Amino acid sequence: MCQLLGMNCNVPTDIVFSFEGFRQRGGLTDHHSDGWGIAFFEDDGCRMFLDHQPSALSPLAELVHRYPIKSTNVVAHIRKATQGVVSLANTHPFKRELWGRYWLFAHNGNLADLPPLGSSRFRPVGTTDSEYAFCWIMNELALRFVDKPALPDLHEALAGLADRLASHGTFNFLLSDGTALFARCATDLHYIARRAPFAMAHLADTDVSVDFARYTAPEDLVTVVATQPLTDNENWIRMEKDQLLMFIDGQPHALQGEPKSETMEF
Repeated sequence: MCQLLGMNCNVPTDIVFSFEGFRQRGGLTDHHSDGWGIAFFEDDGCRMFLDHQPSALSPLAELVHRYPIKSTNVVAHIRKATQGVVSLANTHPFKRELWGRYWLFAHNGNLADLPPLGSSRFRPVGTTDSEYAFCWIMNELALRFVDKPALPDLHEALAGLADRLASHGTFNFLLSDGTALFARCATDLHYIARRAPFAMAHLADTDVSVDFARYTAPEDLVTVVATQPLTDNENWIRMEKDQLLMFIDGQPHALQGEPKSETMEF
C-alpha cells in the first residue's frame, strides 16, 4: 500500500522535518518505490513536485528537502503501484480545478469496478484507480453544488461520496483545496496536532531531531497527517475506520455523531 503525508496549519509552515522522515519510506525504510509527489498551496497557487523514481533516491526529493517552502496546506504521497504502470502520469498527488480553485488528491488503497464518469469534464490522464476516483468525486461535487458550499456542507457531501467509493475497495485519501485538508481513514491514518508548549521531536525513519520551540510562536498550530507516525517520541492519534476528518487552521473537525479518535502512545 502507498504512504500518505499531509499538513494543515494556521500559519505558513515548512514541512522539511516531516518530509525528511517520510521520503525514507520510498525505497529505504519501506518498499514503496514506484514514485512520489508533494504539492504546496501558496495563496491561490499550487506548487507541485512529481517524480516516478523512489523518493529515498530521488534528486528532486533532495531539492524539496533543501527548499523550505512555507504553506498552510500540503499533500504528499509515496506510491506502491497496484493499478497502472510506474510513470509520471500515474504519480500522486493529482490536481484539478473546481469552483475556481485547485484541488489536490492522493490515495492509498485499491479500488475496482468504479462507477462511470459519463460526460464529466474531469477525465483521468493516467491509468490509476486513484485518479479515476478523484475525477469521479470532482464531477459529483460539481453536479451537486454550483459554487463552493460552506465547509460543513462540503464535509458531509464528501463523506457520502467517499463511502460510496469505499464499497469498491480500500479508500484512504487526502484531499485539499488550500482552505481545508480532508483526510479519510480506511485502514491506517494518523495525525498529530503540535501546539504550545512545543517540544523536541525525533523521526522514526532516520536519526534526526528538531526542537520546534526554536521555530514556532505560541499561537502556532501545525497538524501533520501520515499513514504511519513519523516520530517515535510523540503521541499520534489514530483515526477511526471510515472516518473523514476536516482540518482547518490545524484543528480537526469530525462529522456530527462521529466517534472521537483514541490517542496512540509511542
